Amino acid sequence: MRLDAGIIRAVALMGPVAVLLVAARVRRPGESRVAAAILATAWNLLVLAVVNVVALRAGWWTFHAEGGLLAGVPADLLLGWAVLWGACPALAAPRAPVPLTAALPAWLDLALMPRAEPVVVLGSHWWAGEAAAIAFALVPGLLLARWTEERRLLPARAAFQVVLAGGLGLVAPVALTGVWRQPGWMLALAAQALAAPMVFGLAAVREFAVVGRGTPLPYDAPVRLVTGGPYAYVRNPMQVAMTAGYLLLAPLDPAFLAAAAVTFAYGAGLAAWHEGEQLERRFGGAWHDYRRRVRPWLPRLRPAMSPGMPPASLYVAATCGQCRQVGAWMVRHAPVALQVVPAESHPCGLRRITYEREDGVRTQGVAAVAHALTHIHLGWALAGWLLLLPGIGSFAQLCLDALGAGPRTYPTTRA
Repeated sequence: MRLDAGIIRAVALMGPVAVLLVAARVRRPGESRVAAAILATAWNLLVLAVVNVVALRAGWWTFHAEGGLLAGVPADLLLGWAVLWGACPALAAPRAPVPLTAALPAWLDLALMPRAEPVVVLGSHWWAGEAAAIAFALVPGLLLARWTEERRLLPARAAFQVVLAGGLGLVAPVALTGVWRQPGWMLALAAQALAAPMVFGLAAVREFAVVGRGTPLPYDAPVRLVTGGPYAYVRNPMQVAMTAGYLLLAPLDPAFLAAAAVTFAYGAGLAAWHEGEQLERRFGGAWHDYRRRVRPWLPRLRPAMSPGMPPASLYVAATCGQCRQVGAWMVRHAPVALQVVPAESHPCGLRRITYEREDGVRTQGVAAVAHALTHIHLGWALAGWLLLLPGIGSFAQLCLDALGAGPRTYPTTRA
């Protein structure tokens, strides 16, 4: 006997929500577990949306539903699916082995999807779509939840959050508004304009992970007060980047102007109040000193002195002509909180230009120069943060090494 379409859609949403509420009631989650549930659900929401769009095109399954559709997919089914595969396992079985945790949601899906007619009509190869959903949504979501719960693999957690922010905050709105149908030259200009806020936001995430040992999610926040990098220019670099990105897309679709207004209102209102209370409670006077020196939304042209940009040293070999020119160029631009020091005086016998910052950041070669650029002004800082993105700095270093700017041995002048 077939069930009514309305009942199927209601159960598909309310069933996982009920399981979620019971799991939260039975085992009250702490901050790390809440973060795990949020991230696992968001990951499944993003990837399952993509899988369902592909399924419609590939004929794995189709939806026979009216109202509440996103790109042809019932929003209630999509949300319920994401909660069932994301938050429910993260709260109900946070310590169970991942293969075992994945087995139950996967089995439920395989058993219930054929019974979801008339809302879901399966094609002959629907199992291929199910396999894709399990491989790219369920399993990675469980791993992300586990790493977040146990606060492990910070670089991977930060990378997942970057993908989520880009997917849910940029790719999904662009797809849903149809902006991608604009002429190629307009899209090319928009992509180039978006590069600056994207680099700004990515640099802020990197600073959170490397210096603060945390991620942008409030429940998985840094354990140290982060004041360097983009945070020496503005207090809310991620919100500034997102708002600026939406404003740059607004000429293509007015919906992005509304998105910019919502992002600004949330960042300046609820987020500022909640995060401000947390930061004051955790860091006290250091947070007050930093807040007085750095504005929340309008970036400075030059980085703020400590408690903004932490003091740093750039070790440049005085006996190397090329290196000496780099050091002289840095000095001419009067960097903030950065001193250029002869590499020969370093106790470790350096072989490349080296950057060392008071908060523990230490890099060499291209990465060292990139960090030093962030001490000059916002324009050079963007170039430095671009060089610090994964892959870009490594490629630049490889090119320079091939041109003869590789590591060298310098005589030490230390007594």
